[in-house]
Amino acid sequence: MTMATGPAEPPHKADVLARACAALSAGDADTAKAIIDTDYPLSIGTKAQRKYTLTEAMRTFYRDGFLDRYSGTRLVHPGALRTLSIVMPREFPAHPNGKLTETHFALWELFPTIDHLHPVARGGADDASNWVTTSMLRNSAKAHWTLSELGWSLHDAGDVQHWDGLSSWFIDYLADHPDLASSSAYLRRWLRASREVLAERA
Repeated sequence: MTMATGPAEPPHKADVLARACAALSAGDADTAKAIIDTDYPLSIGTKAQRKYTLTEAMRTFYRDGFLDRYSGTRLVHPGALRTLSIVMPREFPAHPNGKLTETHFALWELFPTIDHLHPVARGGADDASNWVTTSMLRNSAKAHWTLSELGWSLHDAGDVQHWDGLSSWFIDYLADHPDLASSSAYLRRWLRASREVLAERA
């Protein structure tokens, strides 16, 4: 009796290299090269470029409910994080270049960024259909890997009605403290993008 079988499981990548090494040890470089070309081929894509505006970033953050789609963690509006660092520089420092020894770790864990779900370097599109919200930390860790390669899963988007990343607080606080916005171009840019997206959603 013939048993039905599913699709063959792809070879483990370390095993592919082990087979190539065995071929090299046997003096068969051609076979080693063929193993790599067939089971672990070179993949070179284009370098990912940042092609989104702050307004596009805010649209994505609001769409995803300021939720890290890779971890499920709530994230915080970049302007709110910077406001905290300006108001409480000792307790909540932010190094201009993100130096870890001089930056509160929230600026890595809770700072929202856009990531390409399917990496651009692996052929993914650089448009909103391929953008997800994640933290600076997770974005850096994911790099050009796919979720399946990392063993990660994609969380459902959050609900901005329940968590807006302290966006409302940020807007209200700057309204009450206009000197902060006038002294920081960074805050003004995020404030302008936030108001633009809120107007679109009204």
